[in-house]
Amino acid sequence: MEKFWDLPYERIEFETIKAAHEKSLAALKNAKTYNEARDAFLAREKEDAHVSTTASVCMNRYQIDTRDEYYAKEREYWSNTMPQINGLNSEWTDALLASPFRADFEKEFGKLMFKNAEIRRRCFKPEIIADLQEESRLVNEYSKLIASAQIDFEGEKRTLPQMTPFKVSPDDKLRRAAWQAEGDWYNSHGEELDEIYDKLVKVRDGMAKKMGYKNYLPLGYDNMCRNSYTAEDVAKFRDAVIKYLVPVAAQIKKEQVERTCLPYPMTLADEGLVFRSGNATPCGSSDDILAAGRKMYHELSPETAEFIDFLYDHELLDVLSKPGKGGGGHCATFMEYGAPFVFANFNGTQGDVEVVTHECGHAFASYMAREIEPMASRHATLESCEVHSMSMEFFAESWSEDFFGGDADKYRYSHLAYAICFIPYGTMVDHFQHIVYEHPELTPAQRHEEWKKLEATYRPWLKIAEIPFYGEGRGWQRQSHIYQRPFYYIDYCLAQTVALQFWACIQRDRKDAWNRYMALVRKAGTETFDGLVATAGLDTPFGDAAIEDVANTAKKFLDEFDKSTLK
Repeated sequence: MEKFWDLPYERIEFETIKAAHEKSLAALKNAKTYNEARDAFLAREKEDAHVSTTASVCMNRYQIDTRDEYYAKEREYWSNTMPQINGLNSEWTDALLASPFRADFEKEFGKLMFKNAEIRRRCFKPEIIADLQEESRLVNEYSKLIASAQIDFEGEKRTLPQMTPFKVSPDDKLRRAAWQAEGDWYNSHGEELDEIYDKLVKVRDGMAKKMGYKNYLPLGYDNMCRNSYTAEDVAKFRDAVIKYLVPVAAQIKKEQVERTCLPYPMTLADEGLVFRSGNATPCGSSDDILAAGRKMYHELSPETAEFIDFLYDHELLDVLSKPGKGGGGHCATFMEYGAPFVFANFNGTQGDVEVVTHECGHAFASYMAREIEPMASRHATLESCEVHSMSMEFFAESWSEDFFGGDADKYRYSHLAYAICFIPYGTMVDHFQHIVYEHPELTPAQRHEEWKKLEATYRPWLKIAEIPFYGEGRGWQRQSHIYQRPFYYIDYCLAQTVALQFWACIQRDRKDAWNRYMALVRKAGTETFDGLVATAGLDTPFGDAAIEDVANTAKKFLDEFDKSTLK
């Protein structure tokens, strides 16, 4: 395989895609034997791999520089074409589900493929193609707006990721000014952000009703392929988070203000300062972080050593923050090559290390699943994928000295504390979306009020009025998932609960924990979320048991942690 920037890219016209689809569809429908049907299926797999890889290469090259006119036009083409491809995929799914050889397919490839196909079939009708195109256009509009941010701060124009180091500075004046400057930028685009989201809510609600759903909530769950739990299960999870985790998180925050000599309740600007002497900071340059990552994966296991060499040698990562680059971080997969790709924005904080652990955790799982057939079974549903990445962060803690030097203990403490405090926030993001899509008639101002109410429930340790952007209840506009991937964010919370169980296993028996992790990873997408969790011998997050145990175990560890050197 070639290096990322040497991979060929040439637009595949929709008519070409459609012609290949019609050929494989006819072969499947006309198959007289299972072998003939299987050949048609595998041929279609190869076609899909080529199309998805071509589109993904384009999308990632665009994200690396959103000012690139060529890839901007190509991204627009794929954004408009994907809904039409979804129509072809729907035809294929219908034929596969109706195949007289379904039992043979299930015997060879597993029943979950068909269960997921039935869910996907519910998500599409030709009548919503124009709506899907409009949704994609609005998401692109949001992404481009965020990527275009240029904030005048400390004598330079800075992107949103480049503001992050200032937002965790131990200098109170500098840190608070950074939060204010970022909030001012968002506020200056507040009406635009409201308008984009309002249109997204309405187009998604309209699609759902055209599909026969009451509102977008059940369609959103189907789009996320929720195949083993329901909205009611998630509601139980939310209740457990409020009951067991919010009090523990509040205690962590009270100890934090005592340590940093700051007032309680804390402002958002002060919440980011975990230690008065400064948060854990990676030692060395970006190249040093990447080198430490390679060392870690080489020492972790033979499988991870092989993986990291493949990733680095083929330059399948772009991690430096720069003007025009899209925000955030993600891991993509180029199916045609069985290759993952890591996209991120290094900014000089501990988040840079978590790219090497979290996003590369996704990439490792993708690499391990590269030969599984069918392709649909290479990736689990997204909450399971987040287990791969979040758990890898905890396994990587043994190499904290390599990444953080003298700040290693700071990192170990704050990493666990952050994991506990994140779950209430992530659950709040999901709860907000449930409210929005159950009540699409809400005005932007009413949505802001709902967000403020949720802040008081899930993060009672905060006072948000200090910065107008947050005080007005607009803080949700910073969370790109709310715009781009409805109902994704709870996946992080469910996964974090499972990852914390892996963390607890690591404290008891590291080798056993790694064996459990590998058992889960090797299953890839051949099991549902609850099936994968059971494979690792862990509890699902729903109900009280897992959350209560995680809260108590983490609290005990943090209470007993030697904090004498953590100033």
